[in-house]
Amino acid sequence: MADYSDNQSHEEDLEHSTRRSFFKQSTAFGAIALTPAALVRAAEHQWDEKIADVFEKMPLNIEVNGVKHSLKVEPRTTLLDLLREQLDLTGTKKGCDRGQCGACTVHVNGVRINSCLSLAVSNEGKKITTIEGLAVGDNLHPMQDAFIRHDGFQCGYCTSGQIMSAVALVKEGRTHSREQISEFMSGNICRCGAYSNIVKAIEDVKNSGL
Repeated sequence: MADYSDNQSHEEDLEHSTRRSFFKQSTAFGAIALTPAALVRAAEHQWDEKIADVFEKMPLNIEVNGVKHSLKVEPRTTLLDLLREQLDLTGTKKGCDRGQCGACTVHVNGVRINSCLSLAVSNEGKKITTIEGLAVGDNLHPMQDAFIRHDGFQCGYCTSGQIMSAVALVKEGRTHSREQISEFMSGNICRCGAYSNIVKAIEDVKNSGL
């Protein structure tokens, strides 16, 4: 005859063990949730510093907007972060930081790229042009002027990337129609929806022969 009392005792032990585990986990999660944000950020900063210690800085020689720079950078530093944080060229914007929005577009040896996807050290000896390098003194680049005249921006966050792509697009000769312009500008997202005016600005520059 089966001894149900032993089975019942075993089930009770399992139930108590499960409850203890649940309360322990709940307490741990609660402690994390109640940890002040400042402490969490401090811990993250300390962790970042530990990671940074692993990477030895490498020499980098690049030319940005006609100015030559000899720098020391970590191998993991992107071109975007180098421009913004070390060279203080904040006209190049950080949007998605994964190559999907185009806000960080710059020219490398005349070719447009998403600077968030390019490691700084991979640009050794190259010439970089950012939005700050388009104007000559107080004279705007024709594309900058066209964006203003055709109201090709609203909030303006994406504008520097849009203009850098537009300048490259004209040089690439991909401006034969509005459809082609739209297709080859599709990597630059405008959350405000100023696309039609952006196309007009590009057509204007293209038709002026600049």
